[in-house]
Amino acid sequence: MLDNLTRRLSGIFSGLRAKGRLTEADISDVMREVRVALLEADVNFVVAKQFIARVKEQCVGEDVFSSLSADQTIIKIVRDELTALLGSDAKPFNWSSAPPTVVLMCGLQGSGKTTTTAKLAKWLIAQGKKPMLAACDIQRPAAIQQLQILGEQVDVPVFAKTDGTSPVQIAKEALERCKHLMLDVLIVDTAGRLTIAEDLMKELKAIHDTVKPTEVFLVLDSTTGQEAVNVAEAFHKLVPLTGAIFTKLDGDTRGGAVLSVREATGVPVRFTGVGEQVDALEPFFPDRMAQRILGFGDIMGIIEKAEQAIDIGEAKDMESRLKGGQFDFNDMLMQFKTVRKMGPIKNVLKMIPGLAAQIPEEALDNVNEGQVNRIEAIILSMTPKERSNPDIINGPRRKRIALGSGTSVEEVNNLVRQLYEMRRSMKQLAKMQQRFGKRPRRR
Repeated sequence: MLDNLTRRLSGIFSGLRAKGRLTEADISDVMREVRVALLEADVNFVVAKQFIARVKEQCVGEDVFSSLSADQTIIKIVRDELTALLGSDAKPFNWSSAPPTVVLMCGLQGSGKTTTTAKLAKWLIAQGKKPMLAACDIQRPAAIQQLQILGEQVDVPVFAKTDGTSPVQIAKEALERCKHLMLDVLIVDTAGRLTIAEDLMKELKAIHDTVKPTEVFLVLDSTTGQEAVNVAEAFHKLVPLTGAIFTKLDGDTRGGAVLSVREATGVPVRFTGVGEQVDALEPFFPDRMAQRILGFGDIMGIIEKAEQAIDIGEAKDMESRLKGGQFDFNDMLMQFKTVRKMGPIKNVLKMIPGLAAQIPEEALDNVNEGQVNRIEAIILSMTPKERSNPDIINGPRRKRIALGSGTSVEEVNNLVRQLYEMRRSMKQLAKMQQRFGKRPRRR
């Protein structure tokens, strides 16, 4: 997502490093290149034009800030304007004063709306809420069944009727059922539309008027580009949207619509979908997104993912085992599981400052789960005794493990060697820490 824009902007700003003071000619040249980069990223033309005008107005006449070079001056201005363009502050979830909070989901067909509905339920569970889903999409074949399957995956009840009941009545009965069960949130999944069909839009309006939602989310496919702005405007005229959720941001997309929607329609981006899994939904933070676009990474995002993935008790136990040189394949397997909880490895790497701009896209594409899967397969092909005591893994055992995991004996040998190297390194580090810890004080 937006990786090409990040690389383009990094290249543009690096050419200013030799400048001691910014001139109007410098600003004009740079802003022309930035505008082209934004348009290539599929940012709405009007939005890009207004953004460039605001940045240029601030840059002209600016002295280089103390301790900042010319390129850093522009980057700071661009970062601030990008943050303002994206919405400045993340908007908190709007909870109803009288539960349940009703969330209305809408969007075009194929945008990932039904899957996003389940993802949002999963996110709400993580916030300590008890949600329920309402299947009001009776237009698309198997839409109700899809939502029911997703509901089972996230362990959330789904209210559905297949007897020809109208979507408006289904939504009304779902709300009554949600109140009866004393649940916190009702998420209403409505029918997706191939176009802005008048009859379906009237149906959406009727559902809105019936359940009176506190949150109305428009699910947008990030690959639709500038058309996302037109879709958002059409829906916003009909029902007051409180936010947009962009899907497929982990794929091959220019992502410019994310930069355009709020500025063009006033509808803030609230969440982003970053994968196929039901937990692949992230709250949208404008300042963090601006920093990632400029190649600054997202340290806070990494910290939050690590906090969610790491169990404190397991981490302390792992630390003591590492220090004692007792690290085995069970511990290695646990580490891989922890990393997987943080999301796709490629997405985590992109959150590291400077990495997305410096490493070629082809190299990042090659960072996949395949190698991790092979290592896990090797470990899982070992017996419990072999995992806890790698010293007994002799030649015949290695051949059996390679055959069972569909790998080669060489790969098994390399993995065993890596484990021994990790043990040796941790023992040396522990000895150094012990030695320096007992070092007598000088008088």
